[in-house]
Amino acid sequence: MASRAPAHLAKPTAAWWRSVVAEYRLEDHHVRLLTLACEAWDRAQEARTTLEAEGSYFIDRFKQPKAHPAIAVERESRVSFARLLRELDLEGDPQPDIRPPRRR
Repeated sequence: MASRAPAHLAKPTAAWWRSVVAEYRLEDHHVRLLTLACEAWDRAQEARTTLEAEGSYFIDRFKQPKAHPAIAVERESRVSFARLLRELDLEGDPQPDIRPPRRR
């Protein structure tokens, strides 16, 4: 198992990646989930920085206010991060899956 964080992660995120790998015994598929969670976190932070710089809304060519596309990126990245953390289950004891069964 790799102990080096992927090079494309932001420094604080890479530090968190390394701390999780050092603290927990992860199988290869868990390391992949962790990496995806870190990427989702970085993407959400990138979107947040963009929104702080450019604002949450803009006026389109029809003079109508529109939400900045980074709002959706931030939201989707946060949801992905939370779901990936749930799948990693770093809290300890496995929790029962409370999601309803899939429809056919």
